Amino acid sequence: MSAVKHDVFQAIADPTRREVLRLLANEELPISKISDHFPISRTAVAKHLHILSEAKLVTGKRVGREKIYTLHPEPLTEVQQWLSYYEQFWHNKLSILKHIVESDDDQK
Repeated sequence: MSAVKHDVFQAIADPTRREVLRLLANEELPISKISDHFPISRTAVAKHLHILSEAKLVTGKRVGREKIYTLHPEPLTEVQQWLSYYEQFWHNKLSILKHIVESDDDQK
C-alpha cells in the first residue's frame, strides 16, 4: 500500500501549518527556529513540515548539520483560483444587498 500524499488544501487546513508557511514567507529557517514558535515537540513540527513538503509548499535542504526550509508558494495559486469563485459570489451577493438597502432607504 502506498503512502497518502497530501494536497495543498489538506496542507493548509491545519492552523499550525498555516503559521509555518507564514514564518517561512519571511525567511528560510531551520526546524529548530520553526519549533521555537510552537508549544509542540520538534517531532510534531517535523510531521507538519513533511505534509507541507508533500504538497510542494516547502522544501528542505541540508546545510551542515541542519535542514533549512524554504517556502514555495506556487501551489497556493490553486487555492487562490478556487477562492476567486467564492469571492465573486460574495461580491455579487453584497452588491444585491447594497442595492436592496439603498432602494429601501429611498422609499422612506
